Amino acid sequence: GLGFNIVGGTDQQYIANDSSIYVSRIKKDGAAYLDGRLQEGDKILAINGKDLKDLRHKDAVELFRNAGYYVSLKIQRRLQPQNGPVGHRGDGESGGLPLAAILVPGVALAATAVWILLRYRQRM
Repeated sequence: GLGFNIVGGTDQQYIANDSSIYVSRIKKDGAAYLDGRLQEGDKILAINGKDLKDLRHKDAVELFRNAGYYVSLKIQRRLQPQNGPVGHRGDGESGGLPLAAILVPGVALAATAVWILLRYRQRM
């Protein structure tokens, strides 16, 4: 395949009131990843000169599957981050909470547990 996943279409809008096709995930070591130009969140306007406007999701997928060996994409780069299920940021994990939002409370909880354990053992 081309090494990326898409979202959107007239029947599966990724962004409210926008039936465009977007790159949701770039597969590591796939063709798009190795080429390096396509980015997650890019809007794909056309493939091999065929406009993607007003297509159902499955029809867009079929165009990509039948694109051939040499593929030309017309894209619109996303300028600002948007809320939504745009995929990984190069680390293989889905977008969402920043790592610090998970690590800081986790480390604090672990430190508290160790402190309680040590105090409990001192009383025995």
